Amino acid sequence: MADLHDAVRDKYGALAEAVRGGSSGKAACCGPSTCGCGNPVTSNLYPESETSGLPDGAVAASLGCGNPTALAALEPGQTVLDLGSGGGIDVLLSARRVAPTGKVYGLDMTDQMLALARENQHKAGITNAEFLKGNIERIPLPDDSVDVIISNCVINLSHDKDAVLREAFRVLKPGGRFAVSDVVIRGEVPAQLRRSMELWVGCIAGALEESEYAAKLGAAGFVDVDVEPWRVYSVEDARGFLAASGIDVDAVAPAIEGRIASAFIRARKAT
Repeated sequence: MADLHDAVRDKYGALAEAVRGGSSGKAACCGPSTCGCGNPVTSNLYPESETSGLPDGAVAASLGCGNPTALAALEPGQTVLDLGSGGGIDVLLSARRVAPTGKVYGLDMTDQMLALARENQHKAGITNAEFLKGNIERIPLPDDSVDVIISNCVINLSHDKDAVLREAFRVLKPGGRFAVSDVVIRGEVPAQLRRSMELWVGCIAGALEESEYAAKLGAAGFVDVDVEPWRVYSVEDARGFLAASGIDVDAVAPAIEGRIASAFIRARKAT
């Protein structure tokens, strides 16, 4: 799946360069457009009370489908890992919550995103965060080293989700928590969606069916698994990015209505 890996890296590298170059449009993870204005997946995820004081570049490069920092209920002193940290918004928000003695790692494979995230960290004056280069299928941290893992609409992009979840389990401390936002599929969707590289890079085609996601977490060793869809999308929500990918929206509408959702996904590593 090297082509998929390269496609993901190239797209998100280009998005980071656009933000660093002063693009005023909010980048969008889900969908082929680089403008998230009005995008039902990426819009209204963070209250202004959270984003105030963050650099514009961190907010503009927020590419996710949820707010995992709110989901995770972080506490001072914890060590947190953000899988696929992008421009760093969730790392910076988490670093505030675990300060002064906690630390947050952001892991990303894209040089441009890492550069943007480090710029945002410097501008925000955050000292208890560190951005690491690497792949989420092979996390560059030791066993039992993290209290909480977060991620925002990234695991669905991986071609080997089992490896991601095994690695997440490995680096979590006993009793550690997995608390991510991701896109899930509710039931079956047309095969043509699965074949579209653009939709995979944009978060949709690589998404797991919700019961399969739960099963994979269990197979990796997690307990107390919960997949909670919180924003379910209609055909009209999806019309723009499906049409832009060359799909006959009206033809597939009956098969996709209400089948794509953003979900909060929680699990725990037993003590």
